[in-house]
Amino acid sequence: MPKTVPPVPVLAAEHGLSYRASSASDQSLLARIYASTRSEEVASTGWPVEQQRAFLEMQFKAQDAHYKQHYPDALWLIIQQGIVPVGRLYLEDWTKELRIIDIALLQEFRGRGWGEAILQDLMNATAATGRSVSIHVEKNNPAMRLYRRLGFATIEDQGVYDLMSWTPEHIPEKI
Repeated sequence: MPKTVPPVPVLAAEHGLSYRASSASDQSLLARIYASTRSEEVASTGWPVEQQRAFLEMQFKAQDAHYKQHYPDALWLIIQQGIVPVGRLYLEDWTKELRIIDIALLQEFRGRGWGEAILQDLMNATAATGRSVSIHVEKNNPAMRLYRRLGFATIEDQGVYDLMSWTPEHIPEKI
């Protein structure tokens, strides 16, 4: 099994992005990043704000425990722009693929091309090794369009999620 090493930001660096390892002191930041990905969905329940916060905190803790159990060799990264934390990137390197466990940007930093730059860096790095990149994506995730445009294809329907994969032979015309 390959050792997971931090990705080299090339295109991401053009946006001032870098990565650092997350630590126990980042838990509240990571919870905030998680909540930013689900806040609209949870707000639609009509629950009081305090109940929404409690639910999101519970879900974050459950997701965090699940990830750590199922991806024991993962690299847990904070995405930064300069010194400002703007998101998270969780990766696990396997023999035949790089699994993106999670990539998420705080809501105020979305729509700037940063996610695309990070994904392209990961794709370019794995293309050099002949391996694929895979990720689970919720079917209603707005980023689904980005993954498809970059050449990711659904390889398994898993209910709410699609397991998507990109291989070097599916390099889009413009990367």
